[in-house]
Formats: sequence, structure tokens, C-alpha cells
Amino acid sequence: MIRLFCQHKIREQVELEGLWDFVPISANSDEMPDKYGYKLSVPGCWEMHPHFLKFRGRGAYRRVIDIEEKSDLKFTFKGVSHTADVYFDGKHIGHHYNAFTEFSAVVPQVEAGTHELLVIVDNSFSESSALHVPNDYYTYGGIIRPVVMEKVKEVYIDRTEFVPSFEKGSWNAEVSVILKNYGKTENEIYIKGKLAGKDLEFGTATVAAESELRVTKTFEFSNVKPWSNENPQLYMLELHLFGSNADKPFDDYIDRVGFRTVKVEGQKLLINGNEVKLRGFNRHEDHSIFGAAIPFQAMANDLDIIMDLGANTVRTCHYPNDERFLDLCDERGIYVWEENHARGLSLKQMQNPNFEKQCEDCNREMVHYHFNHPSIIIWGILNECCSFTEEGRAYYKKQLSQIRDMDKSRPLTFASCHPFRDMCLDLVDIVSFNIYSGWYNSDNTLEHYEKFYEWVKTAGGNNKPIIVSEFGAGAIYGLREPTRVKWSEERQADILEDNLSVYCTRPEIVGTIIWQFCDCRVTEEGDWFKSRPGTRNNKGIVDKYRRPKLAYGTVQKWYKKG
Repeated sequence: MIRLFCQHKIREQVELEGLWDFVPISANSDEMPDKYGYKLSVPGCWEMHPHFLKFRGRGAYRRVIDIEEKSDLKFTFKGVSHTADVYFDGKHIGHHYNAFTEFSAVVPQVEAGTHELLVIVDNSFSESSALHVPNDYYTYGGIIRPVVMEKVKEVYIDRTEFVPSFEKGSWNAEVSVILKNYGKTENEIYIKGKLAGKDLEFGTATVAAESELRVTKTFEFSNVKPWSNENPQLYMLELHLFGSNADKPFDDYIDRVGFRTVKVEGQKLLINGNEVKLRGFNRHEDHSIFGAAIPFQAMANDLDIIMDLGANTVRTCHYPNDERFLDLCDERGIYVWEENHARGLSLKQMQNPNFEKQCEDCNREMVHYHFNHPSIIIWGILNECCSFTEEGRAYYKKQLSQIRDMDKSRPLTFASCHPFRDMCLDLVDIVSFNIYSGWYNSDNTLEHYEKFYEWVKTAGGNNKPIIVSEFGAGAIYGLREPTRVKWSEERQADILEDNLSVYCTRPEIVGTIIWQFCDCRVTEEGDWFKSRPGTRNNKGIVDKYRRPKLAYGTVQKWYKKG
């Protein structure tokens, strides 16, 4: 399953799901493997195989493909962890870094017959990887998200961007169609579309050779219903691409959109003009059985549990999520804070020569390919990085500007863990802080928060809404102690009760996002394992198998109050 709906009726599309040949390869080898001793699932993580439970390094995935007629082929990888080099019949066609964003490669004029698709995957830590580092979550290895093969023409629709607005009692939408031409000559095309029963005429355009073209037009819609948490109304946006004198389209693109607006006014967060309070969870893509390659059924089960807890929000800590999970959030009316991939980096790590380029690529791919999800109401960057230094401020400012240039329709934020010294609160629309009162310290929750709030007013966050983006406590599933010691389920429930009684009752706090939904695996490299029993971050409200802890009822009580 690539998405939760059909994306093409004209363009031929085949998902390359199933068992691929696999073999681990040495770190420095440039030779292509000639033997494959394993069959691994795609999507999947190689750590789920009993021979590779802790394998960190390089592996080769191979898939044999049969083509019935000469075609131009486009291969899209939704996520390879964390570095991929793609070969088609031995020829290198693509390189990509970052497990959590998609990339594509086009192979023109592929002859009919049998062909080999080879992907060299690397999940090792090195200086070349600025974002995937030993961390408080695990960097799995493998082709962790779907792979799709499509037959395309020289010019094709790469994506679309949909920006709704509500003015004078009527909905408008700015619709952009982004075209790519990988051919050697320019092409004249014509674009038509349909949305909510309305025909969309974009007119003709000329796409230069080996280039990208954006065609944008604004349309009015008089009889549509808005998307909201209570009524997540969705519409299919269907686009057709014609040759300049053709009667039939040669390409199409279908996306799913919702009419909704997101605004910050003073200390309020408004969806469709209505004030909302976010009640939710940070959720890692991590499962005891599937690793980071969570199948659709398990994604749906996660959301079933999240909604049963009374939550309306998910933060995709700390990377862009699988698009099928975002589709589910669209369908169920779950608000999403999606953020780029950079967590807890020191200034030295941020000064890695690859850091800026790898963040820039991640930001662009996240926004471009997740733009139309109405569930995404906030973009976030650089969780717990060096926002308390002048050098760090420059990185935050540059990345926030990059995202704001791509999308002005959503507020921006970042989660800080540097109260009383953060230097970047003036750069964002929403002030967000990770505060662990009662767990990492013995601070009284209310007293600490009141001091913190007074400081925010003087540090660039005055009259801005606040999200407590992380708070919580660790508990090992099944550890029950009448003394309510740390790591017991009782202590976790006590701390969350105290935290929620403050954060859910302050008018300037528009969001409470608990750390975290489920226990997740952490890396053994580095120092994280020293404070993580069982090499897991155990702050989940449910454990790695999604079994509820004692705090489940505590959270449910507060979140269902609204």
C-alpha cells in the first residue's frame, strides 16, 4: 500500500512490495554482490531478521523486474534508512541521504525484458551523516517504506500544492501544479483538473528541457465543507496533462485535500477561525515486531489507541512520518505537528560540514511531498539543538526562513529544552518547550512553569501561544511498587497527573504533547543506553507491544475533559 487512495488512473504504477534478495556487504567494497543469501521484506528493517538484530553497516537489496514494452520508468522510494545508492542494470541512477523523506529516479527508454534494480543501503554512523547519529531513538537499516515503479512520459506531474483560504463567506484555493521535464527538448502542455465538482482550467504552458515548472491558479469554491477535527471532510484533487493538440491526457495525478485554515492570533491557535487546544503525544515510528517499518494495520491500531486516550494531536518526533500514517490522520481529523530530522545536536555536531545541506534537503522534501495533508497544522525544526547560542540562532533562522518561503499557510515552531537562555523565541509563531518537571528534577510543576512563563514574555515570546511539546516520566511496564519509586508505573502516573493539572488549565498553553506514546528502542552507541533500561526510552504510555501502563487512565481522564 503506497497511499490510502488511488493516485493515478492513467499513469501505470506498480508497488514493488515483497521479498527482495539481500546480502550484507563490507564497508569499503565497491564491487557489486554476485550472491544473495537472504530474502528480506520490503518495506522492512533488516534488524527484524534473526541474523541482523544489531547489524549496523551496509547491505544490498536486489529486485528483478520484467518489462513488457519499451518504457520510461520512474522509481520512487518513500524511505531508505539512512543512505541509499540505487542502480538499474548496473548503472548508478540515484543517491539519497535521510531515512524519512522520499526520492525518485527516472530511467528513460528501458527495453522490454528482464532487468535488475539494486539498492545499496547504509545505516552506519560516520562524519558523512550529520543527522543520523547515536541518539535517544534507533536508526534502523533497510528499505523501510514503500517502493513504487511508474511508467512516465518526458513531462510528468511531480506533485501539487493546495493552499485554501476563507474570505467573505467563501472558500478559495490556490492550486499549483509542479511539472518535471527530464527530456532534451521543451514541451508544450495543457493542464486540466477537477475538484469538488468544479472543473479547473490551467491553460497551456511550455516546460523547458531538463527543468521544473510551476503552474499556479486560484479558484473559488462555493459548496465545500471545511476539514476539522470534528468533521475531517476530504476532497479528491484530480489533474490531467495533455499534449498541446491532444484530446486525451497522457498523464494524471490525484491527491487528497481539505479546506481548512491555520492561524495564530495573539495567544490563540485558530483552525478555520475557531480556537483549538492540542492534546496529544509524541510518537516514534518504532515497534517491537516491525522496527521503523510499521505496516498499515499497526499504524491504524496506534491511532485507535491515541484516540481512545482522548488525544487529538500527534507530533512526529523527530522526523517526517510515513505518508500512510499522515493519510490516516487526515481521515480521522488528527492534528499533526510534523518536523524535520535533527534531534539534540550539539553545536559541534551542527557545525558538521554536511549539516546545513542535509537539513535543507530534508526540509524541502518534507514540505514538498507532505504539503497537502490538511492534518499537518504546524511545521517544526531542530528539536533540542543549540538555540541558546549565536551560532545556533543563525541555523534556526535560516531553516525557518527556508520553510516559510515554501509554505506561508502554517505556523512554525521548534521544541527547545533551554529555558531561561534560549535565543530564538522571536523567530517562531508558537513557543514550544520540553519540560520534565518531576522526572529529571524535583521542581514543583506550577512554580517552575510560572517562572518559565515570566521569562518567555521577556525573551521574544510575549503574546505568543505556548505548547508544552514534551513532558512525562519513565516507567517499566509491569513494575508496580507501593513506594512509587522511579521507573514504577505508579510514579509515572503521579508525575503525569501533576503535569496535566497545570498544563491543561493555563489559557496561554494551546498544546500539551506527552512524551511519549510508546516505548522505543535507543542506540547502544554513545551514552544514551546508560539512562535507558533495556536500551529503551521507557516513557511511553504504552509499551513496545502497545500494552497500556497505569498512566493510561490518568491521561485519558485529562484529555477527555477537552
